[in-house]
Amino acid sequence: MSRNQRINAFVKLGKFISNPQNASVIENWIDHAKSKNNWFTPENTAQSLNAIASQYLDEDKLTQWAAQYPEPESARKIGIVMAGNIPAVGFQDALCVLISGHILLAKPSSDDFVLINALLNKLIDLEPAFEDYIRFVERLNDADAYIATGSDNTARYFHYYFAKKPHIIRKNRTSVAVLTGNETDAELSALGHDILQYFGLGCRNVSKLYVPEKYDFTRFYHAIQEMDKNYLHHHKYFNNYEYNKSIFLVNAVPHYDNGFLLLSESEVLVSAISVLHYETYRTMDEVSGKLAASSEKIQCIVGSSHPPLPQTVDFGKAQIPGLLDYADAVDTMAFLAAC
Repeated sequence: MSRNQRINAFVKLGKFISNPQNASVIENWIDHAKSKNNWFTPENTAQSLNAIASQYLDEDKLTQWAAQYPEPESARKIGIVMAGNIPAVGFQDALCVLISGHILLAKPSSDDFVLINALLNKLIDLEPAFEDYIRFVERLNDADAYIATGSDNTARYFHYYFAKKPHIIRKNRTSVAVLTGNETDAELSALGHDILQYFGLGCRNVSKLYVPEKYDFTRFYHAIQEMDKNYLHHHKYFNNYEYNKSIFLVNAVPHYDNGFLLLSESEVLVSAISVLHYETYRTMDEVSGKLAASSEKIQCIVGSSHPPLPQTVDFGKAQIPGLLDYADAVDTMAFLAAC
């Protein structure tokens, strides 16, 4: 297959997802995904599929992105251990492997096999030549190189088993936001989506805020209050909220509470589901130093462009990554070109 042929197939997939005439098929994917994983609500899954179509499968974006990388000398078998924390989260890795011209050995997460299977099988329907390039496997023994995503604990396992071949091993990461106190209500509302979209389960979800000393959270809570219906009535999320609230109360941990999101002061980056950590600062230089010290654990930084900070993502855009927003800031396409 030529690169143009591969790109055209993915463009067709994007148009299929976006075409209202295919709404019933997409709804079946969404319903089936929810039946296997209650965290994958219809709203969240639709959001993920729409983001894939608009950000990954646009013809101009795909063409310009792929043109930055040389094609490998020969097709290799690339084994991918996919995460399953948010809907179709493993799709970008699959896209990278297939656009590169390699053979995909996909091991989807049990939490997200429905959507990955649906997307890749539809891709084969749209371009039958991909049938020779896409394989769903239980074991990755035949792979020539590996991309694996998991926790810090599973990363040690991956490093042990994949050490002798080229690999990208991803660990736990999270995202943070830096507030100045001058944010508009619209920006604070958008921040709420950065925090709570996908119930905070993604590495691009904001799990910690850096705020000025004596910051008043009243406006923030007011700006996100309209989101309450999405979280008060989701039993898994709300069970986490009630559990974490009881822990704070029993242990007399100072915290803020709006009925569905708890705020607790902590130096720790990663927070539990339904909990958002915050830390105060005096100067922006102080924040920059802390961010630099934790850079290997941070996926992206949400905030205003004034003052400028590295990797800054606009409020509300954390969960809409583009083709160049690689996980762990490791260029997957460059890795695949060298395989």
